[in-house]
Amino acid sequence: MASAPASSGWLKGKVKAVPSGDCLVIMALSKAEIPPEKSITLSSLIAPRLARRGIADEPFAWESREFLRKLCIGKEVTFRVDYTVPSIGRDFGSVFLGDKNVATLVVSEGWARVREQGQQKGEVSPFLSDLQHAEEQAKQQGVGRWSKAAGASEASVRDLPPSAIGDASSFDANGLLAANKGKPMQAIVEQVRDGSTVRVYLLPEFQYVQVFVAGIQSPSMGRRVAVAAIPDPELITEDANGETSAKGTPSLTSAQRLSASTATSTEIAPDAFGREAKHFTEIRVLNRDVRIVLEGVDKFNNLIGSVYYPDGDTAKDLAVELVENGLAKYVEWSANMLEGSAKKKLKDAELQAKKNRLRMWTNFVPAVTNSKAIHGQNFTGKVVEVVSGDCVIVVDDATSAERRVNLSSIRAPRLGRRDENLEGLKPEELRERVFAREAKDFLRSRVIGRQVNVSMEYSRKVGGVDAPNPVAASGADDSRVLDFGSVFVTSPTKADSAETLPSPSPSQSAGVNVAELMVAYGFATVTRHRDFEERSNHYDALLAAETRAINGKKGLHSKKDRPPMHIKDLTMAPTKQAKEFLPFLARNRRLPAVVEHIFSGHRFKLVIPKETCSIAFSFSGVRCPGRGEPFSDEAIAFMRRRILQRNVEVEIETVDRTGTFLGSMWESRTNAAVPLLEAGLARLQSSFGSDKIADANLLGRAEESAKRQKLKIWENQTEGHEVGNGTTSEGKQKEVLKVVVTEVLGGGKFYVQTVNDQKIATIQQQLASLNLQEPPMIGAFKPAKGDIVLAQFSLDNSWNRALIVNTPRGAVESPNDAFEVFYIDYGNQEVVPFSRLRPLDPSVSSAPGLAQLCSLAYIKVPDLDDDFGLEAAEYFSECTLNTSREFRAMVEDKDTSGGKVKGQGTGTVLIVTLVDVEAESSINAAMLKEGLARLERRKRWDTKERQSALDNLEEFQTKAKKERLKMWQYGDVQSDDEDSGPPARKAGGRA
Repeated sequence: MASAPASSGWLKGKVKAVPSGDCLVIMALSKAEIPPEKSITLSSLIAPRLARRGIADEPFAWESREFLRKLCIGKEVTFRVDYTVPSIGRDFGSVFLGDKNVATLVVSEGWARVREQGQQKGEVSPFLSDLQHAEEQAKQQGVGRWSKAAGASEASVRDLPPSAIGDASSFDANGLLAANKGKPMQAIVEQVRDGSTVRVYLLPEFQYVQVFVAGIQSPSMGRRVAVAAIPDPELITEDANGETSAKGTPSLTSAQRLSASTATSTEIAPDAFGREAKHFTEIRVLNRDVRIVLEGVDKFNNLIGSVYYPDGDTAKDLAVELVENGLAKYVEWSANMLEGSAKKKLKDAELQAKKNRLRMWTNFVPAVTNSKAIHGQNFTGKVVEVVSGDCVIVVDDATSAERRVNLSSIRAPRLGRRDENLEGLKPEELRERVFAREAKDFLRSRVIGRQVNVSMEYSRKVGGVDAPNPVAASGADDSRVLDFGSVFVTSPTKADSAETLPSPSPSQSAGVNVAELMVAYGFATVTRHRDFEERSNHYDALLAAETRAINGKKGLHSKKDRPPMHIKDLTMAPTKQAKEFLPFLARNRRLPAVVEHIFSGHRFKLVIPKETCSIAFSFSGVRCPGRGEPFSDEAIAFMRRRILQRNVEVEIETVDRTGTFLGSMWESRTNAAVPLLEAGLARLQSSFGSDKIADANLLGRAEESAKRQKLKIWENQTEGHEVGNGTTSEGKQKEVLKVVVTEVLGGGKFYVQTVNDQKIATIQQQLASLNLQEPPMIGAFKPAKGDIVLAQFSLDNSWNRALIVNTPRGAVESPNDAFEVFYIDYGNQEVVPFSRLRPLDPSVSSAPGLAQLCSLAYIKVPDLDDDFGLEAAEYFSECTLNTSREFRAMVEDKDTSGGKVKGQGTGTVLIVTLVDVEAESSINAAMLKEGLARLERRKRWDTKERQSALDNLEEFQTKAKKERLKMWQYGDVQSDDEDSGPPARKAGGRA
């Protein structure tokens, strides 16, 4: 046998295809994306012919081709053209596989016979003698086509179905799919029509079928169209399966295309990257053993399937490979036939190809998206409020801050306005409202008060109509940024984990996915995201849950309409109407209820489903500090995290003159007032008889415990006496605050912050966690008067909560447009440009301001515009603001008139005696001593306490007068225009 050639004229290449037992298609070893290729027929050989249209195999044709295919496909060979026959357009040559002559190997196995001479002289293999010798040996051994076994020749002819030899009339695509759907089928690819369409033999029956690769479509390879059949080339169209037709006419059948081939025709050029896609598929699957998984049949009776080809020890998905390399696009209609994660792999592959702008996506410009990924913001916490069917508020375990989390990639029905008239709604709007309430209540029952793991995934800027809570989004700012994430309940109920979710669910590694639960019960739908739009990391699980809900006709997918529940709101009704409900509410010893809102630490709004009403409810005999008083906000936050939206039981005793029902409440069999008293956030009222209050002994012990530990409202008090200088002559207890002064206004008015206030730390942590790198966009962010925003303080560039006091006239046109702001946590005010403002999440802005307005008690300080007013403000600043010292503010009185300072609503003003803790000296007295303030006038109706305080301060004013200091330099200048007494009572008035 001849050895491998070494002389010139020989070329190297890789075998791309093996059409028959004596022919190879060899591709050049080139780095070009589509290397040149040549079809070589082995010189001096004649192999049996394979079946073609209407003609069966010649004996041993299939075995001949299979021997050569398995021997050479995909392998590197050395070849040379020996001669060419122009009349048939074929090149004949010699091919070596390593040092073996391929023609000699074929003849030796008896799969081809040797032709001694062609039609022309010289048309013969240079290795003819070797071939003849090999043929003689094969004949003697009876191998291959020379087999001497009886009937061997007839047995070698394949029993092909009609579709394999061109008769497609009897082919039943749906029957083939029904018998083999989802089952891997062995096949050999015989032809690649384009990158995503192959024609294969399905083994072992040799069904010859065309398969469109599921989920994708490669660029078209163009085609030849008969002009006689379709006069206007511009009317040619191509359907999703690559079939051509004239607009308004059916797709061309095989017979029509065959007939059209005899008429005048025109070429339609391949689409961009069509040739590259076809070549990509050919070098991987053409004449290779593959696995076909049939997925479906389209309306044109075409088979849709997945194609897997071997690559070493693994099998690769042709669809994914094409899409990853930018040679096919994702097609939704056929991708829907796929099962499992195959669809997501294709979608992700396309997104990556688009991002990398590979091949057919070279000029791709992504659509503008308003979402961006959030990384590294996972946390654990407890759900304290359910805002809607797709939004919850979670208290972060690490920071104790409340964080609003919108559930990723789902949408629950929207809640309407509280005052919305349901009777005036259209049927579809009424259905939306009914399911919105059911969705919220379902989510509340599953997650409120539960420990959860939260995985933040993306943020999205939305307009008011897109916001989860339209009521909250109806303010002046018509867009805001929402954070989305997946919430997992760490200890799910048996019903949630067994009845609705698959076992195991792929998204349950951290617990039950709340979004998946809502979708599975039909209380939410899955958002269909656009390309490059961020989505849930568990998006496939959500889609699967939605499919189950649709098939099970659950919730929103049910055709049954549910009547709305009409709840009578007694909180807005006249007191008389509330009293009419008292017999119905008091007849049962304990009523199930749900806490809907927290008005204060001891007063709530309850929904009582059994009586279909909502009421204002207050604890009997238990009171928390009022709004604006110390520890009021702490009491509200405490009860919010313990009972808001929880199932409770209440016992109604009576109703007061404001329509508030009084009684006792139990949550998880615990009297809800006991923890409040134990925390030092409430006190018992002696006016309530203990015999009228349930668990009175427990409440008393809880209060005594807080007193012993000096918690919260008891921290500066002992049995009947104030710690320090806060005890009145009547023995009443004064409120004493530890404060630092944050701003001096003049006229004896100033702002303070309480020391060691947990609210301050919480707000600072929330502000520190915000990402404030991007400047606001003009037009997208529209701060209005009264809005709470973030503003950057000019002195230290820190970001603080601020109230918009004044805005520029007209719309904002420049980043330098000025806004006047008031810093609600410090009390100072300044003008800042638009570029130093940022929107603020409601979870941060809703907390009350931390700055408390105070006024010095018993003295009058001149205003800034008065004589010595500026000197008084400077002296007070030096004593307090510039020292950063800690002071003790003893509250002597409170002004609740709500006066305004610099345009700010101040609410309650604390009138205090301010004592320097280090020096144990009174700032009130120091102002008098310096001649920068004067005592208030004494009045006939003054209390003994006030008279005593004025007596103590008199000596400091007297000394300043004698020394003619500041405002006393011209003597006594007090005016007589102050009130001389309280207003006279009208005749006949109540005593």
